[in-house]
Amino acid sequence: MLDPHMKKTPYDILEQVRQRKPVVHHLTNWVTIYDCAQIVKTLGGSPVMAHAREEVGDMTQIASALVLNIGTLTVEFVEAMKLAADSANRRVIPVVLDACGAGATRFRDLKCQELLDSVRIDIIKGNASEIARLGGETSLTKGVDAGEVKGNVLQLAHRLAQQREAIVVVTGEVDLVVEGARAWRVGNGHPVMTRVVGTGCMATSVIGAFAAVEPDLAFAAASGLACYEIAAELAAEKSAGPASFKACLFDCLFTLDRTTTEGRLRLDQTQHEI
Repeated sequence: MLDPHMKKTPYDILEQVRQRKPVVHHLTNWVTIYDCAQIVKTLGGSPVMAHAREEVGDMTQIASALVLNIGTLTVEFVEAMKLAADSANRRVIPVVLDACGAGATRFRDLKCQELLDSVRIDIIKGNASEIARLGGETSLTKGVDAGEVKGNVLQLAHRLAQQREAIVVVTGEVDLVVEGARAWRVGNGHPVMTRVVGTGCMATSVIGAFAAVEPDLAFAAASGLACYEIAAELAAEKSAGPASFKACLFDCLFTLDRTTTEGRLRLDQTQHEI
């Protein structure tokens, strides 16, 4: 249900994306690159997927947000990410990092830390084990799927948010968006999303598109996840399995309206001592 005290709603931000058509530059996962481009296009944004070191800085100069995803990382790719993020930092546009697979290998962990140490990352997104690993906890990610995490996930997210002075997004059955003492809980979504390759990467691209038009980056992230996952609920009701679900997901996001969004919205904000 929609909070009656909410001055701006997630659907309002979706409408801003549709009207302003922001350019969202990606250096992203080769496995899901088409899906990331298509989800931004479906929202109404303009995706760019330039990876060459020779142009990433220039391309970021025309963008309103930068999305980095380490799903298929190499040393050279991370160097290109640094150049793009440095360009984004100089323009003061939001940088979103998907820590895809953090905790799976030592190399991946090192490159995540290298990115976080060398450039300003505004939004860090991952599943529970990825976020725990970035925060220095012992956790094992199963490829790109969440592994078991010891400890309170909300507390781990708060700790990482403090360490990195960033917004932390933890995806799962209930998503968490943490900034300082604020925490948003997003309860929308459907289990079939876990059976489709790319839903996590697409979520990061949606966050990037919403962050491109909304200065409150924590609310932008929570709003993007809510709209995306409401569309997933609708798609699950119309589809027979993963393949048809994926096609329906794009259509349901494209046609998402205010009445449906605000009627299905499960988004709560809480305050925590830090």
